[in-house]
Amino acid sequence: MEILIKPVVTEKASFMNEEGKYSFVVANQANKIQIKEAVEKIYGVTIEKVWTQRYQGKKKTRYTKRSIIEGRRPSFKKAIVKVADGEVIDFYDNI
Repeated sequence: MEILIKPVVTEKASFMNEEGKYSFVVANQANKIQIKEAVEKIYGVTIEKVWTQRYQGKKKTRYTKRSIIEGRRPSFKKAIVKVADGEVIDFYDNI
């Protein structure tokens, strides 16, 4: 099971990076211990704290000739990790 799916790169997440907090979309089954170990292994930093949040997928509606089709985007789980003072994660290192 892949724990870290992708980093969250938004304006709000960029402001949190200055405080030493980084956001990731993670697997729905992943717990805080697995997330902490995965981030420490991949990025080589020390994690002090992990917060997790579950998001329900947004409702989407599509109007067609025959009818109205309603559905949802997939739900996902987001994790915010706080790294130790003086350490940083560079998401653009492998580009």
